[in-house]
Amino acid sequence: MTLPVARRIRWLPSQWPADAAGRRNMALLVQLRWIAIAGQLVTILIVHHGMDIHLPLTSMLVVPCIAALMNIGSLMVLRRRADITHAELFLALLFDVLALTTQLYLSGGATNPFLSLYLVQVALGAVLLHRWSVWGIVAASSLCAAMLSFAYRPLDLSDRLEGHLFDLHIIGTWICLVMIAVLVVLFMTQMTRNLQQRDSYLARLRQQAVEEEHIVRMGLLASGAAHELGTPLAQLAVVLGDWRHMPQIRQDPALVEEVEEMEAAVRRCKSILTGILMSAGEARGEAPQATDVRSFIESIARDWRAAVPGMPLRSDFGPHDYPRIVADPVIRQAVTNLLDNAREAGATYVNMMVSRDSQWLHIAVRDNGRGFSPEMLADFGKPYRSSKGRQGGGLGLFLVVNVVRKLGGRVDASNGADGGAMVLLRLPFATLALDEDRHDD
Repeated sequence: MTLPVARRIRWLPSQWPADAAGRRNMALLVQLRWIAIAGQLVTILIVHHGMDIHLPLTSMLVVPCIAALMNIGSLMVLRRRADITHAELFLALLFDVLALTTQLYLSGGATNPFLSLYLVQVALGAVLLHRWSVWGIVAASSLCAAMLSFAYRPLDLSDRLEGHLFDLHIIGTWICLVMIAVLVVLFMTQMTRNLQQRDSYLARLRQQAVEEEHIVRMGLLASGAAHELGTPLAQLAVVLGDWRHMPQIRQDPALVEEVEEMEAAVRRCKSILTGILMSAGEARGEAPQATDVRSFIESIARDWRAAVPGMPLRSDFGPHDYPRIVADPVIRQAVTNLLDNAREAGATYVNMMVSRDSQWLHIAVRDNGRGFSPEMLADFGKPYRSSKGRQGGGLGLFLVVNVVRKLGGRVDASNGADGGAMVLLRLPFATLALDEDRHDD
């Protein structure tokens, strides 16, 4: 059974893009609105019943109810979406400005000491919004505050409070100042952290774009070299075939053995070139095969043992049932690169350990070589970082990391406690397993 080379990558929920600062900031605005709703209810009840200041309770309680409905709608949106747009954040802040304006209008207008709460909305807008949107929040807050200076419902004060109005205003101003300070520190600190995480994510994306451009250039060079090397290798195969039929060579067992070794080397080179062309999507008449994990790994180990005779390689499989997968040539090449890297690092034996969990296939390559230096571990997967001191080294691990990353997986490297190194590939079944096996899992 053959499958087309081009396959659509399916992402797991845990692999969704990390650029969700807007979503996290909207969640913080929802939290802030819940705090505002609770604060309004407590303040209204204390002022109306405890301080004997008669407020329009029905009208003032409608605003927290509308804000609660707004929060419920926002939470429903947050559950369905991975990110929130800039316009939605702007409208959410504008709603809070209008809700605050309504409450101030019903409770004394500009004479209310809580007028300064407009500054919280302006400060949040300065962190979350673009320049034009921030000035929109500033303009809306300024216009609402100006309107409240002449259009508002006066407070209905009892006779015993008439002489203490200024004292009440001072106390309310102090409470408002403390609220602003606490809210700004708590929420703006978290929002700034969200924005920093977004900037870090964008920086990683830019770095990945640079690395992938580097891979594209290398792929073009490799593909071109593979095409150019095909002709001389074919000529070598023809010449070696002719040599095997020459009487003077057939009569010498040593020469026959050497010719056979050269033919094996030519076949190995042709196999490598075929793999390069398949990875580039240029192979004709060949496609990734549907197979099981054990057969796929054992075929990699068998081919590597044939290419590197004398190097012990053991394949260990955990006690699991493995689904059928698409045997992508790039995965074969990635694992082969790790085996070659272990041999070149001075290892005298290599272990390939395979296991799985509900979502991931784990392939670990463990050796007893000299291991990774601390600098190599810190720069693992970056191009031209190699412990072999060879010009152009380090590209093998660089390609492994990027191939696995493109498949939605990850690569981890570490040193063993008793020496040697281990590189662990984590590949998601969401991109490897066939549809029928994926549903079974």
